[in-house]
Amino acid sequence: MFDPGDSLDLGPVRCAWGPYRHGQSAEALVRPQLARWLQTPAETLSLVRDAYGRPRLDPNTAFDASWSHSGDGLLLALGAGVRVGADLEWLRPRPRMLALAERFFTPGETSLLAAWPEAGRETAFVRLWCAKEAVLKAHGRGLVFGLDRLEFAYDGQDWRLVACDPALGTPADWTLRAFAPMPGYEAVVAWAKNRA
Repeated sequence: MFDPGDSLDLGPVRCAWGPYRHGQSAEALVRPQLARWLQTPAETLSLVRDAYGRPRLDPNTAFDASWSHSGDGLLLALGAGVRVGADLEWLRPRPRMLALAERFFTPGETSLLAAWPEAGRETAFVRLWCAKEAVLKAHGRGLVFGLDRLEFAYDGQDWRLVACDPALGTPADWTLRAFAPMPGYEAVVAWAKNRA
């Protein structure tokens, strides 16, 4: 399912991406790749959902996994010694993106997006959404925790985490990597060291 050429090694995190068809079980698609990476039979791979619905590998391992699907794409991330979150979004017209930003983002982020040149605004919005969701997935609560409880600023090249709820740690605890895994898609993988 995952082509070896469609992957990225980010130090403590490995990523792979591939095709996805609406209605497929993403867990069934990622299980064989996780098993390959972890060098274990897929049928013995311990993968359970916690109380918030987040998938978790065996808690006795130092590994964490996250995946995301959007449109016809699927992104998988596996972290060693870190909590990892991955988000993939298909670039498609979003005529209400500024209204969504006003509702879910911080006032500063919304102002930045409103002032953004229209030609690149959708990509900027999607990448910011991905960054927020990746951190929240790594944290374990996902979107229900609140997109406005972490704030990003644009540093001229990409979005950078500048403030967050103490439950997330500090901005310095987080590493984020944004990339376009395939044409028409944006992705962000976020990770933080496991808490002792």
